Amino acid sequence: MRRQLRPTDVKRLNRTWRRNTGNRLGLIIESVTGPFNIGSIFRSAAAFGVDEIWLAGNATPPTNPKAGKTALGTERLVTWHEPVLATEAVKAAKEEGYAVLAIELTAEAVPLHRADLARDVCLVVGSEDHGCSPALLEAVDGVCYIPQVGRVGSFNVAVAAAIALAEARRQEWENLPEP
Repeated sequence: MRRQLRPTDVKRLNRTWRRNTGNRLGLIIESVTGPFNIGSIFRSAAAFGVDEIWLAGNATPPTNPKAGKTALGTERLVTWHEPVLATEAVKAAKEEGYAVLAIELTAEAVPLHRADLARDVCLVVGSEDHGCSPALLEAVDGVCYIPQVGRVGSFNVAVAAAIALAEARRQEWENLPEP
Protein backbone atom coordinates (compact mmCIF):
# COMPACT_ATOMS: atom_id res chain seq x y z
CA MET A 1 0.00 0.00 0.00
CA ARG A 2 1.35 3.43 -0.95
CA ARG A 3 1.56 6.05 1.73
CA GLN A 4 2.88 9.57 1.88
CA LEU A 5 6.24 10.14 3.52
CA ARG A 6 6.28 11.53 7.03
CA PRO A 7 7.95 14.96 7.47
CA THR A 8 11.16 13.42 8.86
CA ASP A 9 11.34 11.04 5.88
CA VAL A 10 10.87 13.97 3.48
CA LYS A 11 13.71 15.85 5.19
CA ARG A 12 15.96 12.78 4.93
CA LEU A 13 15.14 12.34 1.23
CA ASN A 14 15.76 16.02 0.47
CA ARG A 15 19.05 15.91 2.38
CA THR A 16 20.19 13.02 0.17
CA TRP A 17 19.47 14.99 -3.01
CA ARG A 18 21.13 18.09 -1.54
CA ARG A 19 24.34 16.11 -0.86
CA ASN A 20 24.39 15.09 -4.54
CA THR A 21 23.98 18.66 -5.77
CA GLY A 22 27.12 20.63 -6.53
CA ASN A 23 26.18 22.98 -9.34
CA ARG A 24 25.17 26.51 -8.48
CA LEU A 25 21.87 27.70 -9.88
CA GLY A 26 20.96 31.35 -10.35
CA LEU A 27 17.92 33.14 -11.67
CA ILE A 28 17.28 36.54 -13.24
CA ILE A 29 13.67 37.71 -13.20
CA GLU A 30 13.15 40.59 -15.62
CA SER A 31 10.07 42.80 -15.28
CA VAL A 32 7.76 40.13 -13.87
CA THR A 33 5.21 42.30 -12.10
CA GLY A 34 2.52 39.84 -10.98
CA PRO A 35 3.03 39.28 -7.25
CA PHE A 36 1.62 35.75 -7.41
CA ASN A 37 4.07 34.91 -10.21
CA ILE A 38 6.94 36.33 -8.13
CA GLY A 39 5.86 34.34 -5.08
CA SER A 40 5.57 31.16 -7.11
CA ILE A 41 8.98 31.67 -8.73
CA PHE A 42 10.60 32.23 -5.33
CA ARG A 43 8.95 29.11 -3.96
CA SER A 44 10.22 27.00 -6.88
CA ALA A 45 13.66 28.61 -6.59
CA ALA A 46 13.87 27.66 -2.91
CA ALA A 47 12.72 24.10 -3.67
CA PHE A 48 15.38 23.62 -6.37
CA GLY A 49 18.17 25.21 -4.34
CA VAL A 50 18.69 28.42 -6.29
CA ASP A 51 21.65 30.25 -4.78
CA GLU A 52 20.92 33.76 -6.00
CA ILE A 53 18.13 35.72 -7.66
CA TRP A 54 18.61 39.02 -9.43
CA LEU A 55 15.50 41.11 -10.00
CA ALA A 56 15.68 43.27 -13.11
CA GLY A 57 13.63 46.02 -14.70
CA ASN A 58 10.37 46.68 -12.87
CA ALA A 59 10.15 43.22 -11.26
CA THR A 60 8.00 43.11 -8.14
CA PRO A 61 10.09 42.29 -5.06
CA PRO A 62 9.13 39.27 -2.94
CA THR A 63 8.42 41.62 -0.02
CA ASN A 64 5.12 42.51 -1.70
CA PRO A 65 2.37 41.15 0.61
CA LYS A 66 0.58 39.36 -2.25
CA ALA A 67 3.86 37.70 -3.32
CA GLY A 68 4.33 36.53 0.24
CA LYS A 69 1.00 34.69 0.18
CA THR A 70 2.32 32.44 -2.56
CA ALA A 71 5.99 32.29 -1.50
CA LEU A 72 5.02 31.15 2.02
CA GLY A 73 8.25 32.50 3.53
CA THR A 74 10.56 30.86 0.99
CA GLU A 75 11.93 34.26 -0.08
CA ARG A 76 14.00 34.12 3.14
CA LEU A 77 15.72 30.97 1.87
CA VAL A 78 17.16 32.52 -1.30
CA THR A 79 19.60 35.42 -1.62
CA TRP A 80 17.99 38.06 -3.81
CA HIS A 81 18.92 41.50 -5.10
CA GLU A 82 16.78 44.60 -5.56
CA PRO A 83 15.85 45.40 -9.18
CA VAL A 84 18.56 46.76 -11.48
CA LEU A 85 18.80 47.14 -15.25
CA ALA A 86 18.60 43.76 -16.96
CA THR A 87 22.08 44.12 -18.47
CA GLU A 88 23.50 44.87 -15.01
CA ALA A 89 21.87 41.71 -13.62
CA VAL A 90 23.41 39.64 -16.44
CA LYS A 91 26.81 41.23 -15.83
CA ALA A 92 26.57 40.51 -12.09
CA ALA A 93 25.67 36.85 -12.72
CA LYS A 94 28.56 36.45 -15.16
CA GLU A 95 30.95 38.04 -12.65
CA GLU A 96 29.78 35.39 -10.14
CA GLY A 97 30.84 32.70 -12.62
CA TYR A 98 27.47 31.71 -14.03
CA ALA A 99 26.71 30.90 -17.66
CA VAL A 100 23.59 32.99 -18.33
CA LEU A 101 20.83 31.43 -20.45
CA ALA A 102 17.51 33.07 -21.23
CA ILE A 103 14.31 31.05 -21.52
CA GLU A 104 12.72 32.67 -24.54
CA LEU A 105 11.34 31.91 -27.99
CA THR A 106 13.92 33.25 -30.47
CA ALA A 107 15.08 32.02 -33.88
CA GLU A 108 18.39 30.73 -32.50
CA ALA A 109 17.07 29.23 -29.25
CA VAL A 110 17.79 25.55 -28.58
CA PRO A 111 15.33 23.17 -26.91
CA LEU A 112 15.73 23.29 -23.12
CA HIS A 113 16.58 19.59 -22.86
CA ARG A 114 19.47 20.07 -25.34
CA ALA A 115 20.96 23.10 -23.56
CA ASP A 116 23.99 22.46 -21.35
CA LEU A 117 22.48 23.09 -17.92
CA ALA A 118 24.63 20.66 -15.90
CA ARG A 119 27.00 23.41 -14.73
CA ASP A 120 26.84 26.68 -12.80
CA VAL A 121 24.02 28.31 -14.73
CA CYS A 122 21.82 31.35 -14.26
CA LEU A 123 18.46 31.07 -16.01
CA VAL A 124 16.54 34.15 -17.12
CA VAL A 125 12.78 34.63 -17.42
CA GLY A 126 11.10 37.76 -18.72
CA SER A 127 7.87 39.65 -18.24
CA GLU A 128 4.44 38.08 -18.45
CA ASP A 129 3.49 40.03 -21.59
CA HIS A 130 6.66 40.58 -23.60
CA GLY A 131 9.23 38.07 -22.35
CA CYS A 132 12.89 39.06 -22.19
CA SER A 133 13.92 42.50 -23.44
CA PRO A 134 16.11 42.85 -26.54
CA ALA A 135 18.95 44.31 -24.42
CA LEU A 136 18.85 41.32 -22.09
CA LEU A 137 18.82 38.86 -25.00
CA GLU A 138 21.93 40.54 -26.41
CA ALA A 139 23.73 40.27 -23.06
CA VAL A 140 23.12 36.57 -22.28
CA ASP A 141 25.36 33.65 -23.27
CA GLY A 142 22.57 31.74 -24.97
CA VAL A 143 18.85 31.20 -25.33
CA CYS A 144 16.73 28.09 -24.94
CA TYR A 145 13.04 27.36 -25.16
CA ILE A 146 10.62 24.86 -23.66
CA PRO A 147 9.19 22.62 -26.40
CA GLN A 148 5.39 22.51 -26.48
CA VAL A 149 3.00 20.38 -28.49
CA GLY A 150 -0.32 21.89 -27.45
CA ARG A 151 -2.22 24.74 -29.00
CA VAL A 152 -1.09 27.33 -26.46
CA GLY A 153 1.75 29.65 -27.49
CA SER A 154 3.58 29.91 -24.19
CA PHE A 155 3.72 28.96 -20.51
CA ASN A 156 2.94 31.17 -17.55
CA VAL A 157 6.26 32.72 -16.46
CA ALA A 158 6.23 31.00 -13.05
CA VAL A 159 5.58 27.63 -14.69
CA ALA A 160 8.33 28.24 -17.26
CA ALA A 161 10.79 29.11 -14.47
CA ALA A 162 9.89 25.93 -12.56
CA ILE A 163 10.27 23.75 -15.66
CA ALA A 164 13.67 25.29 -16.46
CA LEU A 165 14.93 24.93 -12.88
CA ALA A 166 13.75 21.32 -12.78
CA GLU A 167 15.52 20.55 -16.05
CA ALA A 168 18.77 22.07 -14.79
CA ARG A 169 18.69 19.83 -11.72
CA ARG A 170 17.56 16.80 -13.77
CA GLN A 171 20.58 17.17 -16.02
CA GLU A 172 22.89 17.43 -13.02
CA TRP A 173 21.37 14.36 -11.37
CA GLU A 174 20.91 12.31 -14.55
CA ASN A 175 23.63 9.75 -13.84
CA LEU A 176 23.26 9.53 -10.07
CA PRO A 177 22.00 6.34 -8.43
CA GLU A 178 18.55 6.52 -6.87
CA PRO A 179 18.63 7.56 -3.19
